[in-house]
Amino acid sequence: MKILLVEDDRTIASGLEYSLNQEEYETVLCHDAASAKEMIQNQIDEIDLCLFDLNLPDGSGYDLCALVKKRRDIPVIFLTAFDDEVNVVMGLDMGADDYITKPFRIRELVSRIKSVLRRYHRQTLPQNTIEIGNIQINTLEGKVNKRGTEVLLTALEYRLFLIFANHIGQVLTRAQLLDRIWDVAGDFVNDNTLTVYIKRLREKLEDDPQNPTLIKTIRGMGYKVGD
Repeated sequence: MKILLVEDDRTIASGLEYSLNQEEYETVLCHDAASAKEMIQNQIDEIDLCLFDLNLPDGSGYDLCALVKKRRDIPVIFLTAFDDEVNVVMGLDMGADDYITKPFRIRELVSRIKSVLRRYHRQTLPQNTIEIGNIQINTLEGKVNKRGTEVLLTALEYRLFLIFANHIGQVLTRAQLLDRIWDVAGDFVNDNTLTVYIKRLREKLEDDPQNPTLIKTIRGMGYKVGD
């Protein structure tokens, strides 16, 4: 995830760049409107989100936002020292997706970034698509893709993963999973079989099946997919 950060205060910019890198965002840093415009003209296709200070020594975040929106529909968040209604409304009217008033805590900024990205992603996902991390489920076609490449699942593996996908963030006990698989598949699935199918899903979908981050084991309770 690459963020274009435009901030003329070098101390603030350095702190933001460091904090965003700690959150595993890649940053492209500009200190003025001129260099930002050059970046937008030549490399905007590489950018996923923009953070623009409103007041720059040679221009404004409004102008940069307008330039970005003409070239690509990606999210823009304004960093502003002003919290009056006129500046907020003007920024949103220019096409900005959110704004945050200085001073702010980095956790608040990261939360705003994640919220805007989620909103954008939902808007661009095809209908009948569920996304979990780098996994996409096309429920209409019954297909699962990982980073754009189809992953071949058996009918029962797909049904089991779809149960998880329909309960993102919820802990499901083994008993609940067994009940739901029985209801959906009409086949007998015992506790040992469930263990095997979860192992197979992890082998097919996880980057590191030995240390799963997609289908997580919640000790003493069951399994959970998503935060």
